[in-house]
Amino acid sequence: MPAPGAGGAEPPRMLILCLLPLLWLQPADAEATRQGGPRLQLSHSDLRNGSALFWEGGVSGGYQALLLDEDRGWLLVGGKDHVYLLSADGSDLKAHAQVHWPASTEHVQRCQLAGKSLETDCANFVRLLQPLNKTHVYACGTGAFHPQCAYLRLGHTAQEPLSILSHTVESGKGKCPFSPTQAFTARLTDGELYAGTPVDFMGVNAAVFRSPVRCSSHNHIRTEANDQNWLNEPDFVGSFSIPDTHSPDDDKIYFFFRERAAEADQWDQRVYSRVARVCKNDVGGKRSLINRWTTFLKARLVCSVPGPSGVDTQFDELEDIFVLETKDPQNPTVYGVFSTSSSVFPGSAVCAYSMASIRAAFNGPFAHKEGPDYRWVEYKGRIPYPRPGTCPSETYDALHKSTRDFPDELVSFMRQHQLMWEAVMPLGGRPVLTRVNAPSALRRLVVDRVEAEDGPYDVLHLGTDDGKVLKAVSFVKDSLDREEIILEELTIFKSPTPILSMQLSTKRQQLFVSSEEGVAQLGLQRCNLYGSDCAQCCLARDPYCSWDGQTCSTYFPSSRRRARRQDVKHGDPWSQCPVTEDNPHSVEVKPVFAVEGNATFLECVARSPQAALRWTLQPAEDQEPRELHQSGEDDRSLRTGRGLLVQRLQAADSGLYTCAGHEHSYRQVLARYRVHVIPSRGLRAPPGPRPPAGKAAPALALWYFWPHQQLPPKSYKDLRRVAVEQDCEQLWYREKRRQQKLRNLKHESKKARVRRNNPPEAAL
Repeated sequence: MPAPGAGGAEPPRMLILCLLPLLWLQPADAEATRQGGPRLQLSHSDLRNGSALFWEGGVSGGYQALLLDEDRGWLLVGGKDHVYLLSADGSDLKAHAQVHWPASTEHVQRCQLAGKSLETDCANFVRLLQPLNKTHVYACGTGAFHPQCAYLRLGHTAQEPLSILSHTVESGKGKCPFSPTQAFTARLTDGELYAGTPVDFMGVNAAVFRSPVRCSSHNHIRTEANDQNWLNEPDFVGSFSIPDTHSPDDDKIYFFFRERAAEADQWDQRVYSRVARVCKNDVGGKRSLINRWTTFLKARLVCSVPGPSGVDTQFDELEDIFVLETKDPQNPTVYGVFSTSSSVFPGSAVCAYSMASIRAAFNGPFAHKEGPDYRWVEYKGRIPYPRPGTCPSETYDALHKSTRDFPDELVSFMRQHQLMWEAVMPLGGRPVLTRVNAPSALRRLVVDRVEAEDGPYDVLHLGTDDGKVLKAVSFVKDSLDREEIILEELTIFKSPTPILSMQLSTKRQQLFVSSEEGVAQLGLQRCNLYGSDCAQCCLARDPYCSWDGQTCSTYFPSSRRRARRQDVKHGDPWSQCPVTEDNPHSVEVKPVFAVEGNATFLECVARSPQAALRWTLQPAEDQEPRELHQSGEDDRSLRTGRGLLVQRLQAADSGLYTCAGHEHSYRQVLARYRVHVIPSRGLRAPPGPRPPAGKAAPALALWYFWPHQQLPPKSYKDLRRVAVEQDCEQLWYREKRRQQKLRNLKHESKKARVRRNNPPEAAL
């Protein structure tokens, strides 16, 4: 390179950057943090650039009810006073049809007189959308604290109009909650609606109902009212129809909820998660339990991390449930999202259960309590025949054709013994995924079983309470240790609003997510963002993705396609990719000049948050490189998530610095710097006025310039032209604006939640 000032040569370039270590300081060296972090992070603006489609909503929010038709490719969305029909139209998600379904004026006025808010309560919030047939949907809404249900007629295409059949409008009590925020669940099957919902204005009384929707031979039936042994302040989460045997007479409806534990002491407010079941052909008793369930049983769902001396960390509060169907319809896998009620630390966990373990709990011993002052114990008395909770069918009992034929002894036993003694334990005895002290809590869950090169994997798509969706996979490795991998973290919505509902389309490989802001449609994979080489694609360990020889693309389990490279369990590029030992000489060496006593920052960013950055220093060519640890011998070097900061430079700090990313057994050199430390003696202070008294000059400065033999005196004048203070102020200003924006968004979200949960009281 020509010397500075030679004809035709580029003049010396100098760059002064103010170092702000606090902006980059993060636990980049904590291996556990990297392993738990997402490999791919996309913001809301990133998703808008082509990775997702958005529908911003209609006249209002409250999009809690979603109904997906995978065959026709449309999504039905229930909102405030409206039902919308969405479908993807090219590069956008649009409402092709909608129907206005408000609450009556009389009910709105009564709602306001009761002290409820017109904006957040006194409207018809559509909470239930259940398919009746290909042309009709059964819909229910809060009706301004006066629940109502009706048939919604669909067209054969998304462009045809929607309509509410006014002559079918009926009371929604026992089918839909009164409030838009109350937890409930409902499932329409065989023309009958099974619902777990509050049944009064205040929401303090809840029950499990069956209501005929179409012509049915069955009657209305419910759980016993005002009996804490049946239900004790429940919050319903989900309900599913799961067959027990090949006989339809044995089919049961399973309800999942959380409630105040009846097993706890009188003053203990502990919450337990439950699974309950009822027989679909239950019609109640003849002389006792008339129009009441005679087959209602419940058991505790346990999701805990085993601890020392048998002390487990409990995740007691069920937030969401998902039933993953398998080839055997009688034995799906049940996944649940749980949160901890502990005031010591916030946390969430995902547990998986087999139907075999759930049935084993219901076939086990019953819990028994002799009286109010007695403790719960295992019932060891005689159990009536047929076994309580058994459906009347030829499978187990050919003598009784109906629950009204059950003997009085059995019905009397069922009045007092709804709770099972043994709890349902998760698969593997522990959660498949845990998050403790995380900035957000898990609230929603859908699971997709994906066929990969080395077998099937259950991929978890998790919605958080701040508008994010996590994609994770969990599996047991060869050492029998379970490994959890967060593949993606997607910020779906602009503000940190909770995810309300999620629907998975396995046929179209799409995920639909809703919040108060609207609905988003996402693809299940973003393989092209993992990297442009085989090693990065393999290290991603995404079951959806594999290397096809040219790009990282969607994996298709077909032997007719060319060879695919994928290793989810180990993520080992050496066994999958044609890679050789990483050649550090392939990375350009950048010269860095710095003055003794000052500081220098060497930038190096890992390609993956799950990779560990390691720095080595080779003082001279004839010396071996030595690794730089978290802090130097005199605490002068500091490794951050953005690079290496060396403070109070000494002459011995000169040499070749190499930054390499380590992930599993794979190593890749990312950056190399040749640092020259210029002695400070003999350097003159730059001409010009001194800083005012009490104001120190910037202490941290990073100097880059072309190598030369001697620093020209006029270069100090050039340094004066670079506004060091301006650079520092701009960096600080950008960071302060970012932090202020985050604070404003969180403040607005908090105010919105407060307004929804504590509406202003209106004068009676």
